[in-house]
Amino acid sequence: MNFKDKFSREERRVSTEDPAMSDQLADYLIEWLPPSKEIVIACIGTDRSTGDSFGPLVGSMLHDQLLDTFHIYGTLEEPLHALNLKERLSDIHHSHVNPYILAVDACLGKSSSVGSVVLGKGSLNPGSALKKDLPPVGQIHISGMVNVSGFMEHVVLQNTRLHVVMQMAAKVAAAIQMTEAKRRKTSMETRPFQAFTAARPVIHKRIQ
Repeated sequence: MNFKDKFSREERRVSTEDPAMSDQLADYLIEWLPPSKEIVIACIGTDRSTGDSFGPLVGSMLHDQLLDTFHIYGTLEEPLHALNLKERLSDIHHSHVNPYILAVDACLGKSSSVGSVVLGKGSLNPGSALKKDLPPVGQIHISGMVNVSGFMEHVVLQNTRLHVVMQMAAKVAAAIQMTEAKRRKTSMETRPFQAFTAARPVIHKRIQ
């Protein structure tokens, strides 16, 4: 869990109050995700805490969509959390060749930022505020600000409103689904041209 409200790396911030949030986030993801890389979505968190269930909720919503090109890890049924994170990351790197990882996790921030979603470049550090020795995750990350930071974070997370987390998770999952659909469409549109180019006969000029 990344509790930082200020990010030192480049970021894009959207709000769940904005009706166009999913479209905006999808546009940012299309811009940032490399077109030729294998994409892994690592949804971090646990279903044992309402606030910390943001990541697994996103994972479960995406898993139900049966995406074609994105690989989803971390769901309500099989969460990706502090106790198994190192082992699961190792499995990911064994299963995928040089994957590009988008990490999804909940965070706490200022009261004015609750309900915001931050897309940031660089990895996030799960459990850093709780002094947990966990590896950084992702080349880019999505952090959902589910509640206010500053005091007894475990209690705050456990008492976070489920409605806030569900609404945020649904919009983030929709954005990722839109991103995957746009990437798939672009790939299908370019494939016939690539096939035609590859099939063109090579014409050798006769040397006079």
